[in-house]
Amino acid sequence: MKEINELVLPEDYKYTAEHEWVKKDGDTLQIGITDYAQDQLGDIVFVEFPEIGDSFDKDETFGTLESVKAVSDLFLPVGGEIVEINEALEDEPELLNSDPNGAWIVKIKPSDESEFDSLMSKEAYLNQLKG
Repeated sequence: MKEINELVLPEDYKYTAEHEWVKKDGDTLQIGITDYAQDQLGDIVFVEFPEIGDSFDKDETFGTLESVKAVSDLFLPVGGEIVEINEALEDEPELLNSDPNGAWIVKIKPSDESEFDSLMSKEAYLNQLKG
């Protein structure tokens, strides 16, 4: 297990209490899991994706991650429509362990952009982890 000061958390991402990250990508948002989440889950062996075109509200479950330790729900940090899934994760879910900040899970078209602004900064997320 990593110590908090060993976690890699990009400054330009936003974070949630459920350990997802959100990154702006043009008019869409990329959603992934934090370095902390992948470290806690252990080896990720399967990703359950939503369908492209599905819409979800903020904090609604949109998929699951299966690891050698547990099955964990994925919560959408910002409401919106799924516009793309990271198909590379279908064959290589372990990319979430080796590159948690680069291996996004889904891209969404947000329904309310202000929800992005209400997410945690890196500093706020680290403070939550220190608890």
